[in-house]
Amino acid sequence: MVDITVLTDYRYYKPEKITPYIQNILDEYRYLKVAMEELGYSVTRTYWDNSDYDWTQTKAILFRTVWDYFERIDEFQIWLEKVRAQTLLINPFSLVQWNIDKHYLRDLSEKGIVIVPTHYVDKGSYQTLAEVCDINSWKHVVIKPAISGAAFHTYKIMASELAANEELFRKLVMERDMLVQEYLSTISINGEASLMVFNGEFTHAILKRAKIGDFRVQDDFGGTIHPYEPTPEEIAFAESVFNACDILPAYGRADIVWDEEGNHLLSELEIIEPELWVRNNPSSAKIFAKGVKRMMES
Repeated sequence: MVDITVLTDYRYYKPEKITPYIQNILDEYRYLKVAMEELGYSVTRTYWDNSDYDWTQTKAILFRTVWDYFERIDEFQIWLEKVRAQTLLINPFSLVQWNIDKHYLRDLSEKGIVIVPTHYVDKGSYQTLAEVCDINSWKHVVIKPAISGAAFHTYKIMASELAANEELFRKLVMERDMLVQEYLSTISINGEASLMVFNGEFTHAILKRAKIGDFRVQDDFGGTIHPYEPTPEEIAFAESVFNACDILPAYGRADIVWDEEGNHLLSELEIIEPELWVRNNPSSAKIFAKGVKRMMES
């Protein structure tokens, strides 16, 4: 029996062509594997929907680059329910289920975490974009599904474009729960910072910037990555987000943006399969491994 099985998706398991993007994935797996082996764990790797893999023969599974799950959410949920009865999940099942759906932002807000201003329009309870903006006194908004990743079905809609996009929004709400968030112009200027927190401890950060004329900071859309040194207040904020979770995650990432006054706000908490830029700070893998150990021993 193996101790820890690290999860990826099929595209990154045994790729025929090693692109720089895939090389980053493989490098980060190597850093984490070595760190966990140094703690005495045996480590292997497979893709989450590998039907030939016996999940009862691993003590734990560690979610990493399962970057196709939100496009196959029904299949992923069925797999989760099955595998949770066979082995330990890290991060735990309850955190994964909670973090899949961006309604978690409302839960964190109720615990005192300051988030990007957000309005929830759930499937079956339709409101127009004009109504949402009127209720919240917003001019410009970003819409996104409650279950998504990599800017999937994410759109910036300016005040003059609301009417033209009502039909798009209506169709999306017919299919899924949606979030409407106030568009903060500062993201196009300042970008979005990602603060990595392993075992409750801040380790390192990067800054994501959108390409000129866009608001999406993901590299899929031309975004770029830059070094970032967060302030002590931002570090404390990121760690407080993790401490607000029902269970302290073994690993994760807090994404923050800033309002017009320079106040930091939580835009996302990523504790399932986030990009973690361990390659930018290889020593952080040791702290990551300590979080895994805590989960293994709890």
